[in-house]
Amino acid sequence: MARKSRRVNRVPRVAIVALGIAIFLLQRFGIWDRIQNQIDAVIPTQSVTADDGTWRAIRVVDGDTLVLQNDERVRLIGVDTPETKHPTKPVEPFGPEASAFTKRAVEGKVVQLKFDREKRDRYQRLLAYVYVGDWCLNEELIRAGYSPCITRYPFDRAMKARFKLAEDQAKTSRRGLWGTQTRVASKIEN
Repeated sequence: MARKSRRVNRVPRVAIVALGIAIFLLQRFGIWDRIQNQIDAVIPTQSVTADDGTWRAIRVVDGDTLVLQNDERVRLIGVDTPETKHPTKPVEPFGPEASAFTKRAVEGKVVQLKFDREKRDRYQRLLAYVYVGDWCLNEELIRAGYSPCITRYPFDRAMKARFKLAEDQAKTSRRGLWGTQTRVASKIEN
C-alpha cells in the first residue's frame, strides 16, 4: 500500500513540473502571447474602463510606480522601468531617467486612472493606465525608451498594440534603453 500512495503523490508533482516547463517554454518562445490573443478574440473580455474620478499624484516612487493623494500606490500596466529603489538590486541604467520622466509628467498633477482586467497586483497596488488629459504615461515611457513593452500579463489587446508600436518607435530612434539618446518627449519638456 505504501508504494501506491507514493506513486499517487508523484504523479501530481510530475504533472505540475511538466506544466511549469511547458508554460515557461511557451513564454520563452513568444507562443504564450499568441495563445492569449486567440483566447481574447474568442472570449469577450472587459475593456479598459475609466475610474469614477481623478486623483492627484503626490509622489513618484520610481519610473513605473506612483502614490496618489489617498496613499494608494499605482503600478503602470505594460511597463517595467529599470530599478532605482529595489532593496536587493543596485540602481539600473536609465532607472533615474525613467523616474525623472515620470516625476515631471505626473508629480503634483491631477491624473486619471483607467483600469483593465485586474485592478490590483499581488502587492495590492492599483494596476492602471495613467493619463494626464489624453496623454498616456505608460505609452510615453515606452516611447521615450525608458521601458520595454511588457506583454506577458493579460491586458487590453488594443493597448498592447499601442505599446508595441511605441517600443518599435523607441528602438528605431535608438532612445533610452535602445540606444544612446535620452531626450524626453517634447510634451514633458514644457
